[in-house]
Amino acid sequence: MTRKPNYLFIVTDQHRADHLGCYGNPVVRTPNIDGLADRGTRFDRFYVANPICMCNRASILTSRMPSLHGGRHNGIPLSLDATTFVDLLRDKGYSTALIGKSHLQGMTGLPATAKRQVKPGLEEASEELREAIRRQRAGEPYEQETATRWRDDPAHQVRTPFYGFDHVQIANDHADQVTGDYEAWLKKNHPEIAALRGKENAQPDDRYCAPQAWRTQVPEELYPTSWIAGECERYIKERAGEEDPFFLMMSFPDPHHPFTPPGKYWDMYDPDEIELPSSFGKGDIPPIHNLRRQLAEAPETRVGQDPFAVTEREAREIIALTYGAITMIDDAVGRILKVLEEQGLAEDTIVVFTSDHGDYMGDHGLMLKLLMHYQGLIRVPFIWADPRDPEARGDDALRSAIDIGPTILERAGIQPFNGCQGVNALEPVARQGLIVEEDSQRRMAAFERPQRIRTYVEKDWRITLRYGEDWDEMYDLKNDPDEVTNLWGQPEYAAEQARLVHNMVVEMINLQDRAPLPTCRA
Repeated sequence: MTRKPNYLFIVTDQHRADHLGCYGNPVVRTPNIDGLADRGTRFDRFYVANPICMCNRASILTSRMPSLHGGRHNGIPLSLDATTFVDLLRDKGYSTALIGKSHLQGMTGLPATAKRQVKPGLEEASEELREAIRRQRAGEPYEQETATRWRDDPAHQVRTPFYGFDHVQIANDHADQVTGDYEAWLKKNHPEIAALRGKENAQPDDRYCAPQAWRTQVPEELYPTSWIAGECERYIKERAGEEDPFFLMMSFPDPHHPFTPPGKYWDMYDPDEIELPSSFGKGDIPPIHNLRRQLAEAPETRVGQDPFAVTEREAREIIALTYGAITMIDDAVGRILKVLEEQGLAEDTIVVFTSDHGDYMGDHGLMLKLLMHYQGLIRVPFIWADPRDPEARGDDALRSAIDIGPTILERAGIQPFNGCQGVNALEPVARQGLIVEEDSQRRMAAFERPQRIRTYVEKDWRITLRYGEDWDEMYDLKNDPDEVTNLWGQPEYAAEQARLVHNMVVEMINLQDRAPLPTCRA
């Protein structure tokens, strides 16, 4: 590479690290993604800043923790005033594109569940003064990704630059119900297929009983994964021969639930041959008991985004279907890697692969995500394949989603902005531990109240503290990798617990904001 490198930045949705062959999974077939690891660096201890879509996606782009960029939970858009690493690439001559899922703003248009607490008998301030920050993340500029925008106007386009992206094609939501530019394209070009999406139009398949799983009538070639690959292929071919480098974010809504891999991918893995996680049915923290009770008393309520418990059969089905969605993504990745080769761009393009968060996927008998920071939820893949250095490496240092931006920028020779909290993941770090944040805006099925959580992870330990609860968590990851035995409060571990809490506080102090710089000396 003699010029600044191109970047193909691949992001999946709700994809745990151990659901790839290169991370040790013996069943799921991912030869193209594994091939990236064979000629690059596979980061084995890579963690999210927050295990929720909007929050961690904003942390990836800003290299800042959610408590700083303000996207503490789904429903708070990333501020349009925020600087992203994509902004810096664009500033230095990169052509920038986002094709697929963005989810930096709200996509449903549903009203928020969190309400401002008002004390009776006190006079309210003017509406613009009811929040600590006057410039609110609401109104038309923050409704660019809402599904109804395309339904009201099929020609709707997100205004650019959009968080640094000059070219934007949106595929939001999940499964066969993806919205945005994809839905508009499908309705225009294949209206007969667009009308057959969703569970109510599913093909019957009495072999499956798992919640949120249906056999879609959308064929493989028209499924969102294929559309994203096709549009990325088109973009790359248009960029071939151009002098300025490109940054292309190829962002898949899968394998996030619901579970609807199309065509051959539905049948690719046999549930009867799926092994359950070794922690299935184990775990003794209060939410697990609550979710098991829900399974026994009201299994029909297992819809939406809340975590839920599953039977062994349901777990095997969901894992098999998730593997199918992952293999479809892998095939799409292979398609784009081939295009890079054909267009003479492979030797000039760094390929990066990651996901926004993980999934319980049967751990402790649970599915989905939120609020219980097991490794399957907070640890995700991160692969860096640079043609300049094609040697296969494993990196077991603690790395965070906030490290992606600085790594990309430094390789491109660009200085990060002040307030960037991550570090270059390709350099040795002295990070002893890292923080994972989560704040919910509503009460989830397994909890009595909205949760405010902070997790601290070291090489061999994980602790999770909760505001307003009478229980916390502490796990010995070396001797209990399944995180089954909660050691919090056990007298024989008091010294270790105190040490971890101290280190957690120190790291939280370290993460306090350093932006903006002072403008004067008082």
